[in-house]
Order: sequence, then structure tokens, then C-alpha cells
Amino acid sequence: MEAPRTHTTVLLNEAVDALFSDGGTPFDAAAQATYVDATFGRGGHSRSILSRLDPSGRLIAFDRDPEAVAQAALITDPRFSIRHEGFSNLGVLPSGSVGGVLMDLGVSSPQIDSPERGFSFRFDGPLDMRMDTTRGESVAQWLETAEINQIAEVIREYGEERFAGSIAKAIVARRQERGPISTTSELAQLVADTVKTREPGQNPATRTFQAFRIFINAELEELQQALDASLEVLQPGGRLAVISFHSLEDRIVKQFIAKHSKEEYDRRAPFAAPKVMKLKALGRIKPSAEEVAANPRSRSAILRVAQRMPA
Repeated sequence: MEAPRTHTTVLLNEAVDALFSDGGTPFDAAAQATYVDATFGRGGHSRSILSRLDPSGRLIAFDRDPEAVAQAALITDPRFSIRHEGFSNLGVLPSGSVGGVLMDLGVSSPQIDSPERGFSFRFDGPLDMRMDTTRGESVAQWLETAEINQIAEVIREYGEERFAGSIAKAIVARRQERGPISTTSELAQLVADTVKTREPGQNPATRTFQAFRIFINAELEELQQALDASLEVLQPGGRLAVISFHSLEDRIVKQFIAKHSKEEYDRRAPFAAPKVMKLKALGRIKPSAEEVAANPRSRSAILRVAQRMPA
């Protein structure tokens, strides 16, 4: 019998502390407030948040993955609810109604370790990679018709892969000669045969798999929409905490917080009062050496925290 796939929540205490700790700021982290776990995953952060809420508190979770939603259904706490949709839909919540938003980006360990999901080159399985398996096209379906330039652009932009052009040509040549790629092992082998040099310790297919996953799930667009929506739903003093796992995500979060953490001046009206900043940056946290040793997948994680300022 296959052992159940487990997930170790990254920066669990640090992220939840960031939502509730006042840290000497004006924020009163009331346990009666409504909080959002924008990426439920396997519920580690959600369960920790629930443990800190009063009976009148509330937690709303979002997740696109049907397996995550099924896991959330096991939580019988009446203060908890789950929405089977992407966290870009955060804006459906009432304006100023939320005391804290937590976003844990990336892929969960059960997703990576499930061959049938197609996220990892470590296992042979269908080349799927969809977060929501109930809708949209898989990577394999997209590659059946995508043109060389489009494939290369995706690999280059989302994988930061310098051999993007060569990989794209190889994918299309393989499609024309023997039919489209349909499994993870086929894609991994094709990339390995095409990319002759790679950073020590990294599989040649790492960047390509990352690129296709980000693209097929529109992950960066989803993140940007969710960040924008967080400004509307957070109440004054509410906290935004975002855990990212690669530079593309972290850059978006960093730039978003920086943009809204400064006063804006209208150059056309130099004597007008500036627009007040919407956020206050509260810091950047990395996993401890102990956490990285216990869970190597946490080594690239970065937690950024900001606070919603009064309008």
C-alpha cells in the first residue's frame, strides 16, 4: 500500500505570527477578525490560524486544487470555509472586511510527489501540471499545437532558461517526427538531450518544468491580481503575508509592496498633497537553518510582510 503523501508547511509559525503579532505597530490583531488563507494546500497554515481565533473569528480559504478542497472538507470547524477557486478571486470579499491575508505560493509536496499530476520530472506520469484538474488544458495538450516561438518565449520568460530556443526546437521536431510529448519522462529526457550544460546539482529539466507549470496555471497573473485585491479587502491595520519560492514570484511581491509603501506625488500638481501610502513594509523572513535541515524544500522560501495603512 502506498504511504500517504504528506506536506510540511513552510514558515508555519513565522507566517501566522506575522498576521497576529502587533510587533509594536498600531495593528490590533483581534482574534475576532476574518482572515484569509489564499492557498489552502494541505491546511497547515489554516489550522494554525484557527487555533488563534476566538469563537467569533472566521477563516476563509481558497484553492484551485480539487484534492486540496477535499482535504479542507475534513475541517469541521464552523468558523472555517473553503472556496474552490483561485485566489485571484479574493476581491469577491467585501471591501475592508479582512484582518489578514496569507499567501503560500508554489506547489505543495503532495502535488509534486503525485506522478499522476505531472509536476515533477522525478516520476513518470502524464504531462499535466494543472493546479485545477477539472478545467483548462494540460501542458501536453498545449504542446500539441504551440509554435516554436511561443514555446521558447514561455521557457525563457518563466524558466529564465538560456537554452529556451534549442529546447523549443527540439520539442517541435519531436512532435513532427514521432508525435507530441505526453509524459514527464519524455519531456525530461528531451531537455537533458538538448541542454548539455547545467548548474551543479540541478536537473537540466528544472527550469523548463517550472516554466510550463507557471504558464499553464497563469501563476504570475493570478498572484498579481490577488495582491491588487488584497489592498481592497484588508482593513486598516490588516496584514499581508506572502511566502514565495522562486525569484519571479518574489520580485512581483517585493515590487508590489515597495510601490504601495511610498507616497505618490502628482507631477502635474506639484503643490497638491501626496497620495498616502497604502502599505507599510514590515520585513523579510527566511527559514531558519533548522527548518531547512528538516525540510530542504524550504530553502528557497522568502516571507514578505506588509500592513494595510488607513485610506
